[in-house]
Amino acid sequence: MTESQRPSGEYPMYPSYGNGEAAYPPPPSYQPVQPVFADPMGPGPAAEPPAPRRRVRKPVALLAAVAIAAAIVGGGTATVIAKLTDDGTATTAGSGVIPGTTVSQSDKGTVAGVAKALSPAIVEIGATSTAGQSTGSGVVITSDGEIVTNNHVIADASQIKVTLSTGKTYTADVVGTDADKDLALIKLQGASGLKTATLGDSSQVAVGDEVVAIGSPEGLTGTVTSGIVSALDRDVTVAKEGDNGQSQEQQGGGRQWPFEFGGQQFNGDTGESTTTYKAIQTDASLNPGNSGGALINMNGEIIGINSAMYSASSAAGQGSSGAGSVGLGFAIPVNTLKADLDTLRAGNGS
Repeated sequence: MTESQRPSGEYPMYPSYGNGEAAYPPPPSYQPVQPVFADPMGPGPAAEPPAPRRRVRKPVALLAAVAIAAAIVGGGTATVIAKLTDDGTATTAGSGVIPGTTVSQSDKGTVAGVAKALSPAIVEIGATSTAGQSTGSGVVITSDGEIVTNNHVIADASQIKVTLSTGKTYTADVVGTDADKDLALIKLQGASGLKTATLGDSSQVAVGDEVVAIGSPEGLTGTVTSGIVSALDRDVTVAKEGDNGQSQEQQGGGRQWPFEFGGQQFNGDTGESTTTYKAIQTDASLNPGNSGGALINMNGEIIGINSAMYSASSAAGQGSSGAGSVGLGFAIPVNTLKADLDTLRAGNGS
């Protein structure tokens, strides 16, 4: 039996704990500090340091969620804007909608709302020519005074005066005309800060849609009528030139713009030089002086430029003083206008 040869007292002896056997050193009087990477579930081998806490990634996820939410909200906002500046479909680049004044959300879908929003963007046009004084309407499309109207309203005019809904009057110059489409672009002298109309998307127009017409029939500025789209793609033929004595809507003279429809002539002889276009038909009341004014959807967007109206009594040879609208009006689709704007602005119309 081998005995230890260490001197007495070299190693401390610890008292036994009840069984007479040597005991381990007593536990310390305080809890040892655990390593920060120790397994929190209990004693055991030290665990590997945990991966970085996900707190760093949560803001990223949160930001992503916020971005997605913002995109959804943004898309919703865009949709709302679309419904205010289009005919209720979409205001995307593809639709080609040209923004301007629209109906407020609270007034949306009402004739009163459309009239309130758009009347400031519809003007009365007075054109002086060798045939006399004529009255028509126009639509403001830029804040510095670009106005769209019918070619026949200003054809052969030596002077053009434009009256805003406020009563303020400007002199206007012809920028460009397109007799083939019966469209013209004029520009006010020295104008700025004008309210403009939104040019919508006539490809989205459907038969039965409610519409509002604003113009200056018989010189009554800002007259509002309403109805529906009663047909689409009607072939309407109008005179191209302004020298046939009936070319302009003469205030007091009773002349109306002559046109052909369905193989018949209305409001007089269109002459030999004519042009035909596909028109929107409406039962909204149109009368002499409405030409060049706006046909508007219930979101406040221009869907057509009013260009011709049929009157049964005038077709029978009577003057417009005894004639009224019988619910057959025609408008040039606004998409035809938008496709022609660059040409009109360049003064290169036919």
